[in-house]
Amino acid sequence: MKIDILVAEIGSTTTIVNAFDINNLKPVFLGRGVANTSVNTDVNEGLREAIKDLARYLKTSDIEYNEMFASSSAAGGLRVTVHGLVYEMTVRASKEAALNAGANIHLVTAGKLSSRNIEEIKKLEPNMIIVAGGTDFGETETALHNMHKILKMNLTIPIIYAGNVENQQEIREMFTKANRSSLLKIVDNVYPRVDQLDILPLRKIIYETFEEHIIHAKGMQHITEMVNQKIMPTPGSVMEATMLLYEELGPIMTIDVGGATTDIHSIAEPSDDFKKYLEGEPLQKRTVEGDLGVFINHENVVKLFKNGELADKLDISERELEFMLEQYTYMPTTEQERNLVYELAKKCTHKALDRHVGDFKRVFTSSGQKIIPEGKDLSRVEYIVLTGGALINLHDTEEIVREYLKGNQTKMMPSRAVKILRDHDYIMASVGVVALKHPEITLSLLKKSLRIE
Repeated sequence: MKIDILVAEIGSTTTIVNAFDINNLKPVFLGRGVANTSVNTDVNEGLREAIKDLARYLKTSDIEYNEMFASSSAAGGLRVTVHGLVYEMTVRASKEAALNAGANIHLVTAGKLSSRNIEEIKKLEPNMIIVAGGTDFGETETALHNMHKILKMNLTIPIIYAGNVENQQEIREMFTKANRSSLLKIVDNVYPRVDQLDILPLRKIIYETFEEHIIHAKGMQHITEMVNQKIMPTPGSVMEATMLLYEELGPIMTIDVGGATTDIHSIAEPSDDFKKYLEGEPLQKRTVEGDLGVFINHENVVKLFKNGELADKLDISERELEFMLEQYTYMPTTEQERNLVYELAKKCTHKALDRHVGDFKRVFTSSGQKIIPEGKDLSRVEYIVLTGGALINLHDTEEIVREYLKGNQTKMMPSRAVKILRDHDYIMASVGVVALKHPEITLSLLKKSLRIE
């Protein structure tokens, strides 16, 4: 059987392959195959098994394809450290760009790197390092100091410079002299002027660099033997899909509850009343909560409940709850197990929204107390999209968001009239990477999955 487009989503625990028929620009989602990710041997083994599972679903003996795209979060995904000048300026801008591109940020520093910072980087073993610092033609010393320090580490990973343009030539010469030119990537300053973020060039180079240096799980360096199109970090694919929906629908937020993390992506301008306070907030924002997940990190989530609270919600005894948690699996089979996953997903969603959404802060001035907005203003958001296994496969997860809206009226959340859409076909993490080449096809698939006329 010949298929137009396959998309492989290689996760830490499972590998999914989704199949799509373009059908004269009227694309159709054909189905999916699933297999365990062979992260400890060769991820291509799991990919082949997922394709075999897809073949069984489609009742065919063999599958051929014209194009195969891929996204990956295997072996911890894209691990990045970010180093800039001032945290609220260049560091923050670089961090936002990296998160937008789907990176998992493991270390952020401001100012000159210390010996302790260098030791931290060595222990973390990142896949990529981002250095910024200084507005254009402003401060130069910190970024040069940090690049010197990093260069002396003799790492074999990509180093991206997104700082003051005045440093670019010296940094090129520095890497050429050390025979490390192949590792250096230079892009436009992520923070060219005060209160101006320019994250798109950095995000683009992160995608490209990820594709060039796919080394995050065993066998990933050979993935291009099967994948003949774009490859990107899975969270970046979700952001690309969200951006495409923003262009079509307007202000939007995507909530993605996974087994290991809970990611929230939002794209919205602040309301006119708050713009002057929120000039540093990016239009596109992604937060990733590495401690909130319904499978790998479910123990962290259970600890967030008060004593006896989770058992009460499930209407069972503490002993019964302990037994359920001992037998816990990310594939619930009974109503009680589904209720448990529902409560964990709710806790993940609410905590992640607490951390993502802006709030009001009390400040005391010479003229008295004032209330000012702080963080991301989502009051203009018109659509909220739910994706991720827990929010898609359980019933009435829209109520999880509605409950949060009712109980957090002081936060800068959308109105209760916001439209909540479900990624019924569970394809957002797949089709975002397809959008890099086929935006119209991707938009059509997304609208079908969200049941948008």
